[in-house]
Amino acid sequence: MEPRFGLLGRKLSHSLSPQIHALFGDYRYDLFEREPEELDAFFADKTLSGFNVTIPYKVEALRRCDALSDMARRIGAVNTVIRRPDGTLFGDNTDCFGFLYLAKRCGVSFAGKKVVVLGSGGASRTVQTAAAASGAREIAVISRSGENNYQNLSRHADADVIVNTTPVGMFPRNLESPVDLTDFQNRPAVLDLIYNPRRTLLLLQAESLGLRHGNGIAMLVAQGKRSAELFLGAPQDDAIIDRVTAQMLRKQTNLVLIGMPGCGKSTVAALLGEKLRRPVLDTDAFVEATEGKTIPELFSQSGEAAFRDAETAACEELGKRLGSVIATGGGAVLRERNRDALRQNGTIVWLRRPVTELARSGRPLSKDRDAVQALYEQRKDIYAHFADFTVDVSTDARTTTERVISCIFS
Repeated sequence: MEPRFGLLGRKLSHSLSPQIHALFGDYRYDLFEREPEELDAFFADKTLSGFNVTIPYKVEALRRCDALSDMARRIGAVNTVIRRPDGTLFGDNTDCFGFLYLAKRCGVSFAGKKVVVLGSGGASRTVQTAAAASGAREIAVISRSGENNYQNLSRHADADVIVNTTPVGMFPRNLESPVDLTDFQNRPAVLDLIYNPRRTLLLLQAESLGLRHGNGIAMLVAQGKRSAELFLGAPQDDAIIDRVTAQMLRKQTNLVLIGMPGCGKSTVAALLGEKLRRPVLDTDAFVEATEGKTIPELFSQSGEAAFRDAETAACEELGKRLGSVIATGGGAVLRERNRDALRQNGTIVWLRRPVTELARSGRPLSKDRDAVQALYEQRKDIYAHFADFTVDVSTDARTTTERVISCIFS
C-alpha cells in the first residue's frame, strides 16, 4: 500500500504544508479537516502511515499516542505522529527544531539573553523550551491576564529577544500588532511565528527600526523537513530548508508596481501577469468597482480625501493577497498605512519615467505639465525610499517588463 501522510487540523484552507511536503519527497500528503467528535475515527484509521498535527489538536494528539519522544514530553504537545508496524502511534514534536532553525537563520541567539514570549499557548511552550535549552538567562511569558501581561509590559523593556506566538497580525486580521517595539530599550531581535502575511505589522516596525527579525516561514519549512525525515525514515540535508523556503517566498510574494500616473503600471502589470502566470490586481480598478464610479467621477463628486480613503481600503484588501502582480495608483504611496499594506506581502518596484513622457488623459491630478512636475517633486523621494527596485521605463512595455523580471529574479 502506498504510504499516506497529511495534516490534521480544524481549519486548513490556507495551509502551505502540501506545497512544502511536495518538495521534500514523492509521497501523498493530504489535508484532514476534522471536528473534535471525528478524532476517534481519525486516529484509528490504519490507512494513514503518519500525519502532522496543528491547531487545535496538538495536546489531544499527545494524549492519544502510545509512545512519545522526549521532546514531545518536554513541550507537552505532539505535531508529528507515526504509525509503527505494530499499529501503535508514536508522537514527536518537530516544532522546536523548526524554531531553532529560524532563530539561527536570522542570527538570533538565546544564550545569556532575556527572552520575552508573547502568548502562552502551544507555540509559546515550544519557544520557551527552545530558549531554555539554548541557555536563555530569563524567559518572560506575556499573556492577556497572567502575572506578566500587556498592561505591565514596561517591566520587560530590557528584553533582548521578542518572539510573537500569538495570532495577532495573522491573515485575515492583517496590520495589527501585539506590541510597540519603541517601548523596548535594548533594540531586541524580533521573531514572529506568523508567515501569512510575510511581514506582519510587528515585523514591518522591526524592519523600519533596523532590528534583526524574521517570520515563521523558515520554521514551518524546517519542521516540515524534520517531519518528512520521520515519515520516510531517512535523513535529508539541512540545505534543502533554505531552498524550499526561498521557493515558498518567491511563490507567495506579490510584485507591487508604484510610480507616477501615466508611467505604464497597468500595462506592465498585465504583461507581468501573462509572463509569470500570476493574477493581476489594480488598486484603481478595485476602487472603481467598489465605489461604482470612475476615478475622475469620484474626485469631482466626493473630492480627493474620499478617493484616498477608498484607495487605502483597496491597498489593505489587495495587499493581503499572495503571489499576485499589483498595479497601484500614483498617490498610493502617500499614506504610511498604504505602504505597510503593500509591503506586507510585496516586493516594491518603482517604474521611473521622465515627466515629459507621462500620459495625462483621464488623470485628475495630471491636468498640465506644471501640475505633473509638482506631483513628481512631491513624490519622488517617497517612491525611491519605498521601492526595493527601481526600473527605468522603456517606450516598449515588453522591454520594461523584462527589466522588472530581471531585477526581481536575478
